[in-house]
Amino acid sequence: MQTNNQPKLTLIGAGPGDPDLLTVKGMKTLQTADVVLYDALVNPKLLEYAPQAECIFVGKRKGCYAYQQDQINELIVSRAKSHGHVVRLKGGDPFVFGRGSEELEFALSKGIVTEFIPGISSALAVPASQNIPLTQRGISESFWVITGTTKEHKLSKDVAMAAKSNATVIILMGMSKLGEIVSLFKNQQKDQMPVAIIQNGTTTYEQIGIGTVATIENVVSEKGLSNPAIIVIGEVVREREILLKVKQKVEAV
Repeated sequence: MQTNNQPKLTLIGAGPGDPDLLTVKGMKTLQTADVVLYDALVNPKLLEYAPQAECIFVGKRKGCYAYQQDQINELIVSRAKSHGHVVRLKGGDPFVFGRGSEELEFALSKGIVTEFIPGISSALAVPASQNIPLTQRGISESFWVITGTTKEHKLSKDVAMAAKSNATVIILMGMSKLGEIVSLFKNQQKDQMPVAIIQNGTTTYEQIGIGTVATIENVVSEKGLSNPAIIVIGEVVREREILLKVKQKVEAV
């Protein structure tokens, strides 16, 4: 398919899962797409904003890659040159552990015009959807957002440093390393620190497990929680129960 459109790549953050959490700018841009390359964590409903586009799944499911990263980069460039406007749709915000800058850099190096539209990061939105604030006056003055698995498939060393702080700790892609994470917090005598694990956050399949550093592995086993999930560790997790109780009182009036 040849086009007179200028080759272009737009990288869009699709948000945490709820299709209504896509930004308005992201929605408007999808409507102009000739091709959409989308990942596994993207809600398929978002593709309805691009009915005229060729939609190609390039994500990963259970360790199986539809395309390797080098192949995705080449697909972006080839489709931009043959079709025109390529939208790369990635879950959350592509600049938060999403390799978004790598794809933009590759496209730019091949002479493709690029644009970036940020998305709502799951690290922020998913805890909020479960009434968990990341900061709270007098309780938590900051938060860490850490990848649970580095490119070497090991637990990030930043988790050990975060465990020593009083900050809220949000770990993405860390379920396979939960035992290691728990051990690091136990080493800091934080066995009773509250923990929340939220699977499929902001979607209709959302599940949550609440416990402490000492009990969370049992909670995960009992509830059958697994990826995709976010781990939240910190005193702010207690705010969830407080807020829910207040809501119940208000609704009962």
